[in-house]
Amino acid sequence: MTAPSLSASPDQPVETATLRRAIAASALGNATEWFDYGIYAYGVTYISAALFPGDLDDAVLFALATFAISFLVRPLGGLFWGPLGDRLGRKSVLAFTILLMSGATLAVGLIPSYASIGLWAPALLILLRMVQGFSTGGEYGGAATFMAEYAPDKRRGFYGSFLEFGTLAGFSFGAILMLSFSMLLGEAQMYEWGWRIPFLVAGPMGLVGMYLRSRMEDTPVFRAHESEARPSVSLRQLMHSHWRPMLVVGGLVVALNVVNYTLLSYMPTYLERRIGLTAQHALIVPIVGMLFMMLFLPFAGSLSDRIGRKPMWRFSLIGLLVCVVPLYLLMGTGFLGATIAFVLLGLLYVPQLATISATFPALFPTAARFAGFAIAYNVSTSIFGGTAPAIGSGLITLTGNELMPAFYMMLACLVGLVALRFMPETAGRSLHEDVFARGDRAGTPTRL
Repeated sequence: MTAPSLSASPDQPVETATLRRAIAASALGNATEWFDYGIYAYGVTYISAALFPGDLDDAVLFALATFAISFLVRPLGGLFWGPLGDRLGRKSVLAFTILLMSGATLAVGLIPSYASIGLWAPALLILLRMVQGFSTGGEYGGAATFMAEYAPDKRRGFYGSFLEFGTLAGFSFGAILMLSFSMLLGEAQMYEWGWRIPFLVAGPMGLVGMYLRSRMEDTPVFRAHESEARPSVSLRQLMHSHWRPMLVVGGLVVALNVVNYTLLSYMPTYLERRIGLTAQHALIVPIVGMLFMMLFLPFAGSLSDRIGRKPMWRFSLIGLLVCVVPLYLLMGTGFLGATIAFVLLGLLYVPQLATISATFPALFPTAARFAGFAIAYNVSTSIFGGTAPAIGSGLITLTGNELMPAFYMMLACLVGLVALRFMPETAGRSLHEDVFARGDRAGTPTRL
């Protein structure tokens, strides 16, 4: 029996099996990216002791700052890979970025210790984090664009949620690996060499992802655009003609990634060093929360196809704005309170997370989609998202108030609500349309 076909656009039918391969190829790259974040976040104490000088508190702060440095390079990656993806196609760029990401992650596990090579150890870590950030600058925007341009218009939210399923799966896999080795080997062995093992797993993951991507055709939407011989836009044209969607995406990403990196990347450090949980309990709490989030992602994505993206984002932003401080107070009561609080925070965040890759690519026309999304997303992420762990930790040190990360999340949600006010609804819309075009705002779809 032939698999039923789904329409990726009004003009291009896509076989179900092909669509599933496209989703898998996109999600695996995202999983590889977040696998790196998972093992770095969950192994930050071990990495700090091995590669940085000074006492442990200072070393952890340096390691968190190094985590932020990789994000400062991401806009350069977006500026490089985004226009390239609009000109040469999504597939070629994505096959290369996943190799760079996984190779840099693997190499971190091979850096000699500070005791062996001195300051070269943190210098090499910074260099590899910059390579990782540069490649990630093209990876996420490209993967989301690739998925969105394959998915059927009426179910883009559902299929797009699996890209974020890959995010949490990769992060959880990295976290579980680090936790498992710490339980198996013990603290002494982990500090000495055990923390390196999870980093070495990134190599095979990258090769599998590259293989899957290299066997896919480019997206139906891009091929249709290419067949009409329509040129991609220059950087100058992008800034002149598409600044509105870039500002909207940038504002929404402030909320999205301050919450994201505070919950997923900084939380193990916060729970251990600020709340006083044991190292293992500090790792278990976010893992439990992420597993709950993974269960609800497809449902949230599917719901957004029915009621729209904007109601989902509005519910999430207001819910976090109201609940984040009470839930942080609950988190401070101990392991059980921290687990319940994290699960609830995660579920409030899910409506944003589940709809990223269905929402943001649809705000840009095909000729500017990869570049516009990649640049806007990565500039905002580098300034506000990747720095969130270091800012949260620094604000606590400065004020002595353990709730400062919660206040920072609230401020970010307010920025997101302002940006949401200017976002057009994209649920069910064709990716051949420009939803910010003047004719579209007047009620007449503009086909690009």
